[in-house]
Amino acid sequence: MTAPGARQRRQMHLAVQVPGAGSTTVWAGPDSGSHIGFPSFRHLAATAERGLFDFLLLAEGLRLPEHKGRIHDLDAAGRPEPLTVLSALAAVTGRIGLAATADTTFHEPYELARRLASLDHLSDGRAAWHVVASSDAFTGENFRCGGRPDWCGGRPDRSQCFARAAEFVTTARELWDSWTPGGVPRPFAHHGRHFSVSGTFDVARSPQGHPVVIRSGESAGESGGHSHEEREFAASTADVFLAGPPGTPEAGQALYADVKRRLAAYGRRPEDLKVMPGVTFALGDTDAEAQENAAEIRKQQVSPQGALFALEQVWGRDLSGYDPDGPLPRIDPDPAGEAAPGPAPIADRLAVAARWRAVAEAKGLSIRQTVIETTGRQSFIGTPASVAAQMVELVTAGAADGFVLRPHFTPGGLDEFAGRVVPLLQERGAFRTEYTGATLREHLGLPLPVWKG
Repeated sequence: MTAPGARQRRQMHLAVQVPGAGSTTVWAGPDSGSHIGFPSFRHLAATAERGLFDFLLLAEGLRLPEHKGRIHDLDAAGRPEPLTVLSALAAVTGRIGLAATADTTFHEPYELARRLASLDHLSDGRAAWHVVASSDAFTGENFRCGGRPDWCGGRPDRSQCFARAAEFVTTARELWDSWTPGGVPRPFAHHGRHFSVSGTFDVARSPQGHPVVIRSGESAGESGGHSHEEREFAASTADVFLAGPPGTPEAGQALYADVKRRLAAYGRRPEDLKVMPGVTFALGDTDAEAQENAAEIRKQQVSPQGALFALEQVWGRDLSGYDPDGPLPRIDPDPAGEAAPGPAPIADRLAVAARWRAVAEAKGLSIRQTVIETTGRQSFIGTPASVAAQMVELVTAGAADGFVLRPHFTPGGLDEFAGRVVPLLQERGAFRTEYTGATLREHLGLPLPVWKG
């Protein structure tokens, strides 16, 4: 219950992303366990449900993160397929939402809509779909048309990716709507630019009508801010926008206001889309201890191999022969060179390299130390009380509706936050003290979709 005298605040939403996607994960260490064993997933889901979180998000890895025969420990590839894991978690959880990442480039609407609707039935209305759209020919080589420049795993341009993803979601919703709310199946037919499908959908309308749709934007990174296409896609299509870390409160407010403003063009209300930045955290009993913990986490996140991987992203060259504990390369980056496969291209390699060199020279840093210094930090650092205050401030200021937490290790990375920060948020009246609904849409305060059959 809210503590006596506490002010009633706008309540935030909280979710957790299973560690393993991107460069925030500590893969080896005394607190890190299996990234593929079901007990690890069950532990994290149980912790999130005990903390009354809205949903748990599991990333999809479609190819081992490999470059020139070297395997890198930088993303979720290599773990079990997300919808399979979440179907198992549906049996051992009762309230937490279950969100699966699935790529619109490497799936088909009927196949994926069927599996998502099945998860929604198995979980009694807790399924969500994290929509990603890939133009990665490296991943596409695993699929039936290899690296050819077409939709069978080729390299379409960015605008084509968004157009296909939008039509994919539209088609999936048409399939879900082909059953009436009363349980009667009807024939469907969709004939568009990217998909032409017709027939009868074989899964009844699910408890939520449609699984919740989550769309993420790329991290602001060197380019600064989310693209117009990402914001427009979220406003037109998504129920949740998984934004990059807010950076400054002002940047968070600007993104939040812009995305919410776009909703009206699609006949939607501001509350129809939840903006939830993905964030990391480091806690300590004092602010100084939290800073020390944050620094140690960063060291563990960037392995020697990972440092060279990051360096090749910037230099566009094969730097496998360099010592990660040695100095930065004297040669300049190749602006047109092939980089190790990564989450997003770097627009101006020469400018980034110049900045890295300036930092390394000023502080006497090695390659690995430079990567640690320049490529990331925790979003929230401090005592549980100060982290709770920082989160409340961002939500109150209109920079977010909540947050998707990205713990740095599996399976216990959320334990301390759930045990020490969540109770403080509850005392402030900023977070729920119990689940009041059964479905994920109810957790998020989203209405049931209007049937358009």
